Amino acid sequence: MEERWVLFGLHEMDGVGKKTIAKLLSGQHKLQELLDYTEADWLQAGLRKDQAHRLAVQFDLDWIEQKRENVYKQGIEVITYLDSNYPILMKETVQPPWVLYGRGDMQLLHSKSIAMVGTRMPTVYGRKVGERLAEELCKAGLTIVSGLARGIDSVCHDAALRAGGKTIAVFGTGIDSIYPPENNSLAERIAETGLLLSEYPPGTRAHQGLFPERNRIIAGLSLGTLVVEADIRSGSLITADAALDAGRDVFAVPGPITSPKSRGSHNLIRQGAKLVTSAADLLEEYQMDLPNPEQVPYNRGRSTQNKQSVTAGMFPPATLSSDEQRVIAILQQEEQSLDQLVERLSWDFGHLHSVLLSLIIKKQISQLPGTRYARV
Repeated sequence: MEERWVLFGLHEMDGVGKKTIAKLLSGQHKLQELLDYTEADWLQAGLRKDQAHRLAVQFDLDWIEQKRENVYKQGIEVITYLDSNYPILMKETVQPPWVLYGRGDMQLLHSKSIAMVGTRMPTVYGRKVGERLAEELCKAGLTIVSGLARGIDSVCHDAALRAGGKTIAVFGTGIDSIYPPENNSLAERIAETGLLLSEYPPGTRAHQGLFPERNRIIAGLSLGTLVVEADIRSGSLITADAALDAGRDVFAVPGPITSPKSRGSHNLIRQGAKLVTSAADLLEEYQMDLPNPEQVPYNRGRSTQNKQSVTAGMFPPATLSSDEQRVIAILQQEEQSLDQLVERLSWDFGHLHSVLLSLIIKKQISQLPGTRYARV
């Protein structure tokens, strides 16, 4: 059996998560040999007793074939991390999914895309802005990526479809479980010309913890993330964080200063995110890749000099606060973990996180795996 299907099987197994798969792949374990492992072998590989027992009893060729057949019967395609057609942008992120399940046009995974996210309870202003920007970006040849949630997500998906553009809906559930249920019709329309996507096996139901996880995929598939309208506690800010973790751009739309629904967006702009009032504001950041946005595909081979020029256009020389300068002074010496920074600075976590986020947006520091930070 091909290694990709063994990986798929591991991913489908109850009780075997991302970290367990990572442990197996980072060890001296060949995927095809795992099919012959006994319970003792699984235990020796570092798995818990309940995991080892379940794998020893169920994990074989017939079981994997059954799972594969179940997926295909639902019209779902599978891409694994081992496949040559796994999206390159996604593979470059901190925690790429081991398996992606899709229904629709899988080629969109390789299109130039922008994530559009925002509050689940938008104002009339937020809806109008989301519709207009989604339409303009689609006409420029960009694919709109969002999360099929109520509010801004749904507005942007729908606007992209009405403009004749392409859109990807990333699920926080299995691809066979539409959430929220009132978006069932929208999801079917997306599947016809766009793409429904999830990292969760079919049958996975809505669970609160899954949605923040899926936000990293929304950000990871995209050149940048545009926050259309968000309050200070909006889940869309998690997507903005994920974009920064992946080294992608963050954009935000300004709103009325009296509107609580715009406080999160204004905070991002204050910290250095690019202010967007039209599609042109966003497209100019990729002008070296999109001199003619309707025709020229995203060029991943651009020079380092070009990258620096584009970045310079988005982030002018940063003005740092005294607290930001203190963090920079520490990180210039060596990398630091979040706990180390808390101990050295004696700040409360909320203030430290705000300062770190601001420095990341200003391209002064980067976040490394294991919640460590380094000077850029």
